[in-house]
Amino acid sequence: MKMINSSIIAIKFLMLVTLAKICVSQDFDFFYFVQQWPGSSCDTKQGCCFPQTGRPASNFTIHGLWPNYNHGSFPSNCKSVENAFEESKMSDIIPRAEASWAALSCPSKKKTNSTNSDNMKLWKHEWEKHGTCSYSVLDQHAYFDFTLNLKDHIDLLQILLNKGIKPDGDKYSVEKIREAIKEATGFEAGIRCNTDASGNSQLNEIVLCVDKSAASESFIECPILPDANCPEDVEFPIFGVSQFIDTA
Repeated sequence: MKMINSSIIAIKFLMLVTLAKICVSQDFDFFYFVQQWPGSSCDTKQGCCFPQTGRPASNFTIHGLWPNYNHGSFPSNCKSVENAFEESKMSDIIPRAEASWAALSCPSKKKTNSTNSDNMKLWKHEWEKHGTCSYSVLDQHAYFDFTLNLKDHIDLLQILLNKGIKPDGDKYSVEKIREAIKEATGFEAGIRCNTDASGNSQLNEIVLCVDKSAASESFIECPILPDANCPEDVEFPIFGVSQFIDTA
């Protein structure tokens, strides 16, 4: 009898430890809201693939909404039975997500013969790696709806165009890009770069910070910006048939 009671106590203790770990993993300080320029994702050695819905619009697309800690690290993969990804919870926001949160990564040739990227696979990955860690604040539907609302709330491309910074393949000052965003939003942005097939640095991601409460589509000053990996001047690559090029 004592052995049975000891086993029950041990099981309960393990359950409490597991629950504590889940609660800790879902405790975070702020969100990174990350948008990426599709031209920079495609203009690499790896290239890109478009979803079955076709080429995304010539605009920034969402990469993700990522819980972060003030000291620079972040929680991830806080999965549990309660917050498992369910495709059915995406049904009413799929059209918005397809327009603003498009997958660009090419599928593995070993796993599929498709040449299209997979939006649902991207959304599942973003929820499982990042969204689950915000489950105490946002359930799956709210996570995607809130992120899409953030995208609607700020038009990064128009902000840059207003300052003469356009996706025409030319080089632009990273400092000028930051200044344009700060003037429009009131907050400092993180600028991330990648390299094209020729090794040239190009504007890839723009990161803004959002309060952990997700109470509104308002941004905050970043407690810590992502590591800068850009030179002083970067290319802003063309994506698709660009109406932003001055042909005069």
